[in-house]
Amino acid sequence: MAVATPMADTLIARGFGDADDGAGFRGAEFLLVVLAVVHLALLVSALHALANDWLTGWQRVALFLGVGMWLGQVSNSFAHELIHRGKRGLFRLGAAVYVSLLFGHHVSAHRLVHHVHVATDSDPNSARLGESFWRFFPRAWLGAFRAGLVAERKRADRTGRINPYVIWIGGAGLCLTLVLVLFGVRAMVDYLALCAYAQMQLMLSDYVQHYGLRRRCADGRTEPIGPRHSWDAPHPLSSLAMVNAPRHSDHHLNPARVYPALRLGPDDRPMLPYSLPVMGALAMVPPVWRRVMDRRVARMMAVEERQAATVLH
Repeated sequence: MAVATPMADTLIARGFGDADDGAGFRGAEFLLVVLAVVHLALLVSALHALANDWLTGWQRVALFLGVGMWLGQVSNSFAHELIHRGKRGLFRLGAAVYVSLLFGHHVSAHRLVHHVHVATDSDPNSARLGESFWRFFPRAWLGAFRAGLVAERKRADRTGRINPYVIWIGGAGLCLTLVLVLFGVRAMVDYLALCAYAQMQLMLSDYVQHYGLRRRCADGRTEPIGPRHSWDAPHPLSSLAMVNAPRHSDHHLNPARVYPALRLGPDDRPMLPYSLPVMGALAMVPPVWRRVMDRRVARMMAVEERQAATVLH
């Protein structure tokens, strides 16, 4: 599947069309709930298998990589969708998925920092032009943790509510303790490795989807978020597997829009040359990544400059 999906995406030039205006999406939220249940069952089952001696070395590696890819690409995508839903139960379910990946702070940092400051230097998760993924990963992880904590402290001071970082950190500690008690030390090490692998894939998505794009600043004011501040990917199969997460610019323009309704829009938006999973693989090899992407960033920024000049005149 890891090979077949990108190959099929490459063969199909453009994904499915945009949904009709006003179309209903019965079952969309139910699917997210089902995926969350599958996530928790898969994670527990994988840890149980890895904790025992049923598998050969190669089988352990295959299980680890397969489950890790699901956690990083599918679980992240539907959990991201859940934390943007207005219903409290759905939001909490998405937060629980992130906590189970030891990544609870992402719930705060994504909504309160990334969506506010995307495509600016104030957003740790908006990669800079020329920055390799291996430099971006630790900088963005720590930066998002700190920025999310600052944002939540301000909100807690304003509202008097508990800072959710207590839940994010406490929940991570509880998950680690449960794995240790139920499955032992080896499973806890495997759990930490699976979570790190999943988090790396999430950060790869952020790196790819915002690499090099910046909002203009004038007179101390930053321009509003627009369709040219995220990289989209029109490839259909990976979009299905990732609940339309590759239609990223529309998500930033309309964060509350349900995933089946996300739109690709016109072709003048920044478009990735390959599907999101393929671009993530390229990003892990910085010279190849820069050869593919830097000229595309320059082209998009030149378009932005020409449009700005036209407005001024």
